[in-house]
Amino acid sequence: MNFKLSKVAAIVLPIVFCSTVSASAVQQTKGNYVDKFRQLDEILPTPNVYRNAAGEPGHQYWQQQVDYDIDVKLDEKNRRLSGKQTVRYQNNSPDTLKYLWLQLDQNIYKADSISETTRTFSSSLESGPSSKPAKLGLNELRRQQFLADNEMGYTISNVTDGSGKELKATIVGTLMRIDLNRALKPGKDAEFTLDFAFNIAEEDAVGTRYGYEHFEEDGNDIFLLAQWFPRLAAYTDYEAWTNKEFLGSGEFTLEFGDYDVEITVPADHLVSATGELTNAKKVLSKTQLKRLKEAETAKRPVFVVTEEEAIENEKEGTEQVKTWNFSAKNVRDFAFASSRKFMWDARGYQQGGKEQPLVMAMSFYPKEGGDLWKKYSTESVIHTMEVYSRFSFDYPYPVAQSVNGPVGGMEYPMITFNGPRTELQKDGTRTYTQAEKRFLIGVVIHEVGHIYFPMIVNSDERQWTWMDEGLNSFLDGVAGREWDPMIPWGVEPRDIVDYMKSQNQVPIMTQSDSVLRLGPNAYTKPAAALNILREVILGRELFDFAFKEYAQRWKYKRPTPSDFFRSMEEASGVDLDWFWHGWFYTTDHVDLSIDKVYKLRLDTKNPDIDFARLREEELNKPLSLHVKRNRDEGKELWIDKNKDITDFYDENDRFTVTNKERNAYQKFLKGLKPWEKKTLERALKEDKNYYVMEFSNHGGLVMPILLHLTYTDGTTEDQYIPAEIWRRNDKKVQKLIVTDKNKELKEVTVDPSWETADVDIENNHYPRRIIPSRIEVFKAKKRTGKVNRDIMQDIKTELKKDDDKKEQEDKKDSDTTQEPQA
Repeated sequence: MNFKLSKVAAIVLPIVFCSTVSASAVQQTKGNYVDKFRQLDEILPTPNVYRNAAGEPGHQYWQQQVDYDIDVKLDEKNRRLSGKQTVRYQNNSPDTLKYLWLQLDQNIYKADSISETTRTFSSSLESGPSSKPAKLGLNELRRQQFLADNEMGYTISNVTDGSGKELKATIVGTLMRIDLNRALKPGKDAEFTLDFAFNIAEEDAVGTRYGYEHFEEDGNDIFLLAQWFPRLAAYTDYEAWTNKEFLGSGEFTLEFGDYDVEITVPADHLVSATGELTNAKKVLSKTQLKRLKEAETAKRPVFVVTEEEAIENEKEGTEQVKTWNFSAKNVRDFAFASSRKFMWDARGYQQGGKEQPLVMAMSFYPKEGGDLWKKYSTESVIHTMEVYSRFSFDYPYPVAQSVNGPVGGMEYPMITFNGPRTELQKDGTRTYTQAEKRFLIGVVIHEVGHIYFPMIVNSDERQWTWMDEGLNSFLDGVAGREWDPMIPWGVEPRDIVDYMKSQNQVPIMTQSDSVLRLGPNAYTKPAAALNILREVILGRELFDFAFKEYAQRWKYKRPTPSDFFRSMEEASGVDLDWFWHGWFYTTDHVDLSIDKVYKLRLDTKNPDIDFARLREEELNKPLSLHVKRNRDEGKELWIDKNKDITDFYDENDRFTVTNKERNAYQKFLKGLKPWEKKTLERALKEDKNYYVMEFSNHGGLVMPILLHLTYTDGTTEDQYIPAEIWRRNDKKVQKLIVTDKNKELKEVTVDPSWETADVDIENNHYPRRIIPSRIEVFKAKKRTGKVNRDIMQDIKTELKKDDDKKEQEDKKDSDTTQEPQA
């Protein structure tokens, strides 16, 4: 969701895991053995008729259906939204419902909300004897002033049932309970209506997921409207009503339904919304309709409303209004954007052959979007669908939209809000940095990707944020690398190393509002884990098959973590309980070390062979320092001065073979079984090299051992040792490696390409390598004129400069942190 700030993962399980080792129903009281491969049966919920053991929807799976008819009006002058909605609630559960719960997310900004009353002050507090008072930044001050000057939250009225009878409504923070006049039995439906209104927040002032943005230079606004109508909370088989207070981090658990929405706005506004525009002929000109038709088969985006037209439109303003009518089928939410500043481009995307419905990819943005949006927004939308559909299913909706506005990045069915823009130069032109280009492409891919996860694969965002953010961050990394691999997308295992070894982390399976660091926990760590699962553990073929199977099983349904874990195992055919436990339920990290390498030779029992080897080893030993100095001083040995006194042992050393040893060897051979003799003879003939490698696990997280072997002849070889090598000892293991006679081992490296998020790569080398210091690198650069570096590192350095510059500008007025966005 948001690329500026991020949201976090959540969990509702019988056991909440907040430590590095999860609780277990099976207790070990003797010894210190730790079973890293214990099955998750004790942790995951028991399979049932709703969710089976294979991770599929069970034969009695159900979910509710909620349909909305809404008439809403935007009061631009007062920045207020008011509306009337009729809701039809279909009870598909086996339970009788006496009341319904609705989400009132706008109430989060009321002064008495839990979110506001527990909001902590996050400026930099200095400590120690010279500590200074905390600083109140202008951003936080602006937020406080805006909330003081504007009455926030819903006004709810006229709550009645389908026959017009009043319904009792009780507001509890960001939730509302409607008591039904008649209990709703299984298989039945209920209808109710209500009126609502609220003041729209200024996004830059409050830091919300929606809102308006005011442009001082032309006096206009962009309105991004989301969480704008009272929405039914989900009623599920695993939790019943998901009526947890909205605190800002955990997002929205919603039901699928059909929407018919009429949006009344100033007549000169353009509206982008969830669903299909059903009255296009009433709200669009003939020219715009013609352009939109041309866009269906165009190779590049066609402007339905040009920049020049949008700039001219900015000057007008009107008291007249238009009503835009949108229809959306089988969606779990509805959002829209409205402004007279918008230009509009579109391009048709034909997926899966001509038999599939055409998808219109579209972008809405002001002149401030400039060439950055003209070139890349709609193209990024289409690229996302091309990649994500390959991993899941064809995009099922008629439109996919990217809208520019004040929100850094947020997603809804068929529509996304994305923030990056160009910068106005002194000469009136608009430019953008490489970082801003990367930001736009990345955020569009990420947010449009969310239309798949969780807008279609409808995971419970309030409880398990990683199920949409982590999965989506993994896939947006795939799509990003397929766009341009030289752009650092930030989802490689190496990008999570610092977080993995930090103390400021909790398990991924932690409820959203309790997570210490939002971005790494919900986005990067799960994405890196899935990257490792695909590229290292399962391989692409098995992973892609299993992931697609999961997506198709749970399309338009509500999966839980256990459904994902079980689906991936069942479809891939690989036991992954150790992986889910280590990466998702603990804060262990990866730190595998290669400590020693022993070279062994076969003890043949043949004295002619073994004694010769012993003599060679003796001769290769360093000469005793005492003997060496005696020789250097010319001291004469006794045996040299008295050569007339000799015996057998003076002429033969202790490695001389006699008949005694040979007779013993023959006796040994006679005692061998046929297969033993055959095995020995083959080993003697092949004369291979035997190496025993000793590994230790310092981080606690078991992983496969990826070996890169370098031989004395200059050749190399890669070997893969599965994680199960740690099953009997998770601290230290030894592994025998056998090579041909002419393959003498020179060096060994563990995880040479940094694929497993190993936090210490220096203990991955044997023999240990000399670590180059920055001074040595500087000298090398000065001496040669350049350093042979990865071009990706150069790009990262430049992008970091841009990011640091922008971050410093953003923080100039405030040390506070805005609310997390998607």
